[in-house]
Amino acid sequence: MDMLVKLYELKPDEALNKRMADQGITIRRLLVPELKALTDWIEPRFGAGWAAEATAAAMRQPPTCFIAVENGILQGFACHDATAKGFFGPTGVDQEARGKGIGHALLLTTLLDMYAQGYPYGVIGGAGPMEFYRHSVGAIPIEGSIPGIYRGMLKTAHPTEVDESH
Repeated sequence: MDMLVKLYELKPDEALNKRMADQGITIRRLLVPELKALTDWIEPRFGAGWAAEATAAAMRQPPTCFIAVENGILQGFACHDATAKGFFGPTGVDQEARGKGIGHALLLTTLLDMYAQGYPYGVIGGAGPMEFYRHSVGAIPIEGSIPGIYRGMLKTAHPTEVDESH
């Protein structure tokens, strides 16, 4: 299900920013030359679809993809305006880095960027951890949004399933 966030009600969270700084974690906008490193990191953890969406976000000016870096190592990412304008996602944090607040910091940074770019509301497409989004940024479910924008999406055919009769 998709969720809706009132971006105009969000504020920076100084305690969260301090928590990131105290842990040596930097949240920043992706630089386009880092795209291959990002997609190489995303694909085995979250799949080719998310890597494709992150690529679309990275190609925007300015890029609409943010990353979390700790000691030069990528720990997570979050994007907006990847598959659709006004949509947050995809986003993901490395399994080993969860519980440090990285997901919340990436979410808030990305949503605040959406607001700075003129969006009053943001849609979290296909929100997985709905309670996390509700608690973190006051997101509410959008009734009737299943299957949403991703319905009827093309599937990748396995090489043995390709019809070669023509």
